[in-house]
Amino acid sequence: MLARDVMDTRFHLLRPGDTLTDAVASFHAAGREEGRQIFGMMVVDEDDHLVGMLSMYDILLFIQPKHMRIWGEMEDLDLDRLFPDLLGRARNIRVGDIMTTEVVTTSPDSHILAVADVMVKKHIRRLPVTEDGRIIGIVYISSIFNRLLTGFLAPEG
Repeated sequence: MLARDVMDTRFHLLRPGDTLTDAVASFHAAGREEGRQIFGMMVVDEDDHLVGMLSMYDILLFIQPKHMRIWGEMEDLDLDRLFPDLLGRARNIRVGDIMTTEVVTTSPDSHILAVADVMVKKHIRRLPVTEDGRIIGIVYISSIFNRLLTGFLAPEG
């Protein structure tokens, strides 16, 4: 079984020049369209080449106060006052400024066990599938797991 057998060919893309507000709106729109929450998207340049990924972790890491260790523990902060200020500052930050740029990819002909090995070892939930430098799909760790579960539940023989 190959990556092409479990990849999703419907995916949503962001551009490096999109704002975080645009990105969050895209996450919500994609979630409504797909009927599930979306926590990350691939980022492509004007030639549709993959240049990064933006995930909920990238956004949460960005809005987290940078000087937390200096300021003290979270309990010591007035988070009700701090949070809106942090969000306000983040609204117009560009996706390209905070996205992950070292993106691991796979080919459509990679075996799903090899793909799963990479995803588990690198703690990756979604893996772009590329061919000739273009994105043709995305593999979710949950898709591989569900396919493996189906194998476990199949009658022996």
